[in-house]
Amino acid sequence: MVQVNNRRRVVGRMAWGALWALLGVALAGGLFMLLMLPLAPGVDRLHEVQQARPSVLMSVDGVKLAEFSRAQQQRITLAQVSPHVVQALIATEDARFHQHRGVDVYRTLGAAWRTLMGDTQGGSTLTQQLARNLFPEEIGRSRTLTRKAKELVTAVRIERVFTKPQILELYLNTAPFLYNVVGIEMAARTYFDKPAAELDVLESATLIGMLKGTHYYNPIRYPDRALKRRNVVLTQMVRHGMLADAQFQALKDRPLTAQLNRQPDLMGDAPHFAMHLRKGLIAWADEHDLNLYTDGLVVQTTIDSRLQQAATQAVQRQADALQAVADVEWSAAGLRVQSGSAQAYAKARSRVQPFAHFWRQRPELLSAWLRERPEYPQALKQTGSEAAALQRLMADGALVQGLKQAKTRLEAGFLAMDPASGEVRAWVGSRGFAQDQFDHVAQAARQPGSTFKPFVYGAALESGISPDHSYLDEPIEFVLADRSVWRPTDMSEASYQGMPMREGLIQSKNTITAQVAHEVGVGRIVALARALGVDQSTLDAVPSLALGTSPVSLLEMVNAYASIAQLGEHHQPLMIRRISDRHGAVLAEYGSQTRRAMSEAAAVELIDMMRGAVDRGTGTQIRSRFGVVGDVAGKTGTTQNNTDGWFILMHPSLVAGAWVGFNDARVTMRSSHWGQGGHGALLLVGDFFQSVAKAGGLDAKAKFPPSRRPPPPPNPEPQSEGALQPLEPPEGPLMPRQAPPAVLEVGPLQPEAPAALDEPARVPILSAHTLSPAPSPPPSVDPVLRR
Repeated sequence: MVQVNNRRRVVGRMAWGALWALLGVALAGGLFMLLMLPLAPGVDRLHEVQQARPSVLMSVDGVKLAEFSRAQQQRITLAQVSPHVVQALIATEDARFHQHRGVDVYRTLGAAWRTLMGDTQGGSTLTQQLARNLFPEEIGRSRTLTRKAKELVTAVRIERVFTKPQILELYLNTAPFLYNVVGIEMAARTYFDKPAAELDVLESATLIGMLKGTHYYNPIRYPDRALKRRNVVLTQMVRHGMLADAQFQALKDRPLTAQLNRQPDLMGDAPHFAMHLRKGLIAWADEHDLNLYTDGLVVQTTIDSRLQQAATQAVQRQADALQAVADVEWSAAGLRVQSGSAQAYAKARSRVQPFAHFWRQRPELLSAWLRERPEYPQALKQTGSEAAALQRLMADGALVQGLKQAKTRLEAGFLAMDPASGEVRAWVGSRGFAQDQFDHVAQAARQPGSTFKPFVYGAALESGISPDHSYLDEPIEFVLADRSVWRPTDMSEASYQGMPMREGLIQSKNTITAQVAHEVGVGRIVALARALGVDQSTLDAVPSLALGTSPVSLLEMVNAYASIAQLGEHHQPLMIRRISDRHGAVLAEYGSQTRRAMSEAAAVELIDMMRGAVDRGTGTQIRSRFGVVGDVAGKTGTTQNNTDGWFILMHPSLVAGAWVGFNDARVTMRSSHWGQGGHGALLLVGDFFQSVAKAGGLDAKAKFPPSRRPPPPPNPEPQSEGALQPLEPPEGPLMPRQAPPAVLEVGPLQPEAPAALDEPARVPILSAHTLSPAPSPPPSVDPVLRR
């Protein structure tokens, strides 16, 4: 009896001990949860997340150009989701979703017990999973008590703030599905190429099955795993009465139909323009305590969607045609086709191996480019020998083929502006954003060639030199201060006759331009170019600058031509008109900044000289091929060895320019004909102007002020541009000489700033270049571009 009583007392003490222990644990747990309350996201943050919307870029005519989002995501309502998705989600992830208030106690305790028994299982409800999706930084995904406590507190708060349908909608819009895809709508489009509303039961089960582990159950890379997981989801739907067993038996052996369908980039129809603006917009939003990705800002830009479309199509059509020319001309030792029509090359392209001769002629380039690949250091480490590492990469056929295609892909940049306001109307940074994100409008710095010459002649006009002032058309040499010799030459022979300055620009004569520059002074040319808009790139004050040897951006050049078209009044490039919040309240407005860069009288005469370049100089195809009518003026440009082709055209209400070339300057157009800006870049601008004119977007009656001087004598023969010559050219002239060259001594170069020019205005944020400073060209660009 005594033993029984003792046993009872021991059991009693143990029971009381266990009870007190449980109470202690409960109190400690409760205290811990109280401590977590202020650390978990609050109600205000929940409302912010629910209302989060990406900011959008709008065109001036009301079309959405781009969307700023951290992932590819399109929010939809629950009504726009297939009911199969909702059934599969609840059956698989949280069968008691409609019974609990954020935390399923029974499921949590059951999961904890099974985990203690060695069978690790998750007990998170849909609401708890949503908490992790919404607040990945505040809550995280680490397996800690702190994370779990924050998750529980946040889940309870979510249930208090939102209804069950709102929670489901929010969950389905924020669930990740790999490939930078977030939300059921983009998942449906990415894997099944259809909207979420049209998903059938098998497709719904496949996507919901991924949520257990998106990488592990990726239906593209691991279809067998994904199929088994899909059938587990179907089984759960049967178990909870959401799918008949007969249906399951009929469906379980069906194959997966998922395929990867990459969705269009959220950067939209003007991707390079959007990327150019993004950095400045993020900085602006930070300064104003806003978030570009979640606050739903509406940014009205200056882009005209119709002009943007015309520019994109022009770049695609004409650059594709020029690519065919390059492919065919570099395919064999002898020049193939040799035609002035790009269509002939397009027909021959299928019968040749593109750039085959180029690779035979320049095998060292392939080796050099392979050494620049990120795979090379690893191969070098593994093989211990440069030759062996290079041999290993050479054996990788896919790598070599991809490199060859990338290096021989012709690229282009295009920009159009309204000269009256400086507003950017169209911006195409490359032939395709998916293939090349490098922006050839604002980032690329390339030699402008003869498109720089108007600044030389403009400085001469500002200095009082008449367009009719005559210079002798003869070979010429410049002896520099260091006694080195620079010999500018032309593709056409010297006439040894007097040539008016006007004709020097129209015929793009290098020797005449060099003489004009010498008389005016390089310093004045630099000052005028900067005042007109070439104000970001470094301009080397050397004699060869007159022929366009200092690399500049297309944005700067088109802006400078727009200043000329506006009769010498410079407008800082304007890309944004206003920024509004999601409710339409205006947060910021931007207007054009102007200053006088050139006298109106000189600008009028310069425009008249550049009319001649289009009517009877190197730009005649604008009228003869594209039928552009009206008062237009412009200039072509070609650099050494056909590396860069340029053309910029001015109309009183629209200025547009294009650059064409290869990203690596060691790859060029092969023939002098197709390498010229007048036969390459001009095609893009001509195509654009033709399309705009047909659509009624160009006033054919608009005119620049007429020149005050008599018209020049007719000269129907179109001229070729002079090619740039290096400081020390090879021995032997490029043309016959009938007399020794004229020799001019060049003293120390000191820039001279004309007093008539206003000081350049400081550029405000979100107005032109300050948004995204132009970096240096890609590392592979030839050093000649940096002279």
